[in-house]
Amino acid sequence: MSDIAIGVLCLAGSLVLIQSGMQVGVALILLSFLGVWAINGIAIAGKLLASSATTSIASEVFAVIPLFVMMGLLVSATGMGRDTFDVAARLMRRLRGGLGVATVAANAVFAACTGTSIASASVFTKVAVPEMVRHGHTLPFAVGTVAGSSVLGMLIPPSLLMIIYGMIANTSIGDLFISGIVPGVLLAVAFSLCILSLSFLRESFVFADSSAIRRAHMGRLDEAPLYVLALKFLPVSLLVGAVLGGIYGGFFTPTEAGGAGALAAFLIGVVRRELSLRGFWEVVLETGRVTCAICFLLMAAQLYSQMLTMSGLPYAVGQWLRTAELTFPVILAGYLMVVLLMGCFLDALSIMVILLPFVLPVVDGFGTNLVWFGLITIVTIEIGLLTPPLGLSVFVVKANLGDAKITVWQIFMGTMPMTITMTLFLVLVVLFPWLALVLVGNANWNWW
Repeated sequence: MSDIAIGVLCLAGSLVLIQSGMQVGVALILLSFLGVWAINGIAIAGKLLASSATTSIASEVFAVIPLFVMMGLLVSATGMGRDTFDVAARLMRRLRGGLGVATVAANAVFAACTGTSIASASVFTKVAVPEMVRHGHTLPFAVGTVAGSSVLGMLIPPSLLMIIYGMIANTSIGDLFISGIVPGVLLAVAFSLCILSLSFLRESFVFADSSAIRRAHMGRLDEAPLYVLALKFLPVSLLVGAVLGGIYGGFFTPTEAGGAGALAAFLIGVVRRELSLRGFWEVVLETGRVTCAICFLLMAAQLYSQMLTMSGLPYAVGQWLRTAELTFPVILAGYLMVVLLMGCFLDALSIMVILLPFVLPVVDGFGTNLVWFGLITIVTIEIGLLTPPLGLSVFVVKANLGDAKITVWQIFMGTMPMTITMTLFLVLVVLFPWLALVLVGNANWNWW
């Protein structure tokens, strides 16, 4: 059997094992070890396995993972999510569909504190959905808005997916963070316009009864003066300023910014008296669990990448593409379709770990800007979080809702307008790369 055939078998086998229920990192390490053994012998396979466990994450750069994870968990453990939503709802209370727009705005701000879609979906399912239903919105629209806008957590920096992509692709995490600002804001605006359009064109989808159309939001901050709103929004502003201001101002590296953000989130929780000793211990334990899972995946990704390189599969595919004279647009479209398909069955990290070591050498041969490529990869993966049958954000919303009156399929239907909006947004960023690269200083790069 040729080396390339071994690589193909390992690639296919990893997908089969993962779908059968095996943990992603275990499946990749097992098949990568067997693949290297078949290609170069068990001695080389053993050395590479040991090397992946000892050197793949032996760098201070990887400290960014637990620091940002801890920051996100600390923010989720406090009331900053509710305060952000209350302020946004107060400012948009007289806007038609204003609570939906407020949810998007609060999710966008919250995303700049947590870096993960799951945290946003969990928090705003408990905060925003009851308020929207109480003010006459339909339950499918409420949960669809929360699930859809939660994907902003992976696009607006700091983003955990951007960190993982930067490590796998050996690309500047700081540049990836900066590249997400303009697209993140544009996607939040697109979501808001989608909600406003639905409130006029599909009233029955948005409002449970006609009286809700004219009903102004009456929330906890309805009669609050402006200084109270400012005080409610101050902790989030301080946290976002500490992290993003430090990175973009050149004061912090991404790793140092993670430390500053975690410390700021901890101090805010203590000052607000929302973080008990027991709660902090739970955050520390969960940070350890999440970090271990991610680091194990990164170890598996390194061994998997080395196995693919030894097999010559990425080089062979690259040569075949050049021989077949396939253009970059055709290759890009095929790649995005594969990511969308995998997003229906796998989580975001699994898709990155499986696909990127195989795809990056191919697209790099076309002179592709890897910052832009990473951004469209993340957007495409995020669309997968809203599509059946897996739709991770949808299942998180369902789990936190605890309401048997709505099915998972109804939540998927509720997210459909957001999914369509994201798909159109993806096309826009693919066609106009400068949207992602203008703040990075590489706005002149283009693929067409």
